[in-house]
Amino acid sequence: MSAESQTGLFITFEGSEGCGKSTQIGMLVEKLRAQRRNPLAVREPGGTVLGEQIRHILKHVTDGGPMAPETELLLFAASRAQLVREVIQPALAEGRVVISDRFWDSTTVYQGVARAISPDAVEQINHFAVGSLRPDVTFLLDMDSAESFARAVSRRSPDELADRMEQEPLAFYEAVRQGYLTLARAEPHRFCVLDASQSIEQIAEQIHAELYRRSHAIFEGIRL
Repeated sequence: MSAESQTGLFITFEGSEGCGKSTQIGMLVEKLRAQRRNPLAVREPGGTVLGEQIRHILKHVTDGGPMAPETELLLFAASRAQLVREVIQPALAEGRVVISDRFWDSTTVYQGVARAISPDAVEQINHFAVGSLRPDVTFLLDMDSAESFARAVSRRSPDELADRMEQEPLAFYEAVRQGYLTLARAEPHRFCVLDASQSIEQIAEQIHAELYRRSHAIFEGIRL
């Protein structure tokens, strides 16, 4: 359940790199704005001044050797804790639609499954970071691991260095994918799994249909 003070709608998007989350979030935000709604899009890690600094560390800082999985976990949690309290909770209290590019499910699968950190430890840290906040709906854009990895690499400019996550082997991404699917099976009331190999328009239509089903008052009349 969502936090008692929450009156808006909290939507999260999950999936491996290259699955198309950013594209779908951008389309949804623009349609909501066109209907004179006031959506708020955030990303993880990041979304605050402090969070963006943590994002840079997580993605690009390699001086001093490899980052320990436990350090990675705590940095993601720190960024999320700041984002929830500084940005997400106040926006939801105002009745806004908040759309997040990743949330705690990413930590559960990337650090808990792919990095093999104790699930109990990951769950405790996740809950500590976000308090009582829960997404109302989570869209999982699922696709073949090799295809999603190839997409992520292809969108990078020739002079852009791969970030830390993009340097992981394909087995890492397959573990992430299976971790997500396991979560979705465990929480079918929250997750909506979409085939990310479909066209952008097909995926957008399915997202709108699911949001309309869950919240007529907010999404009635919006056409994607």
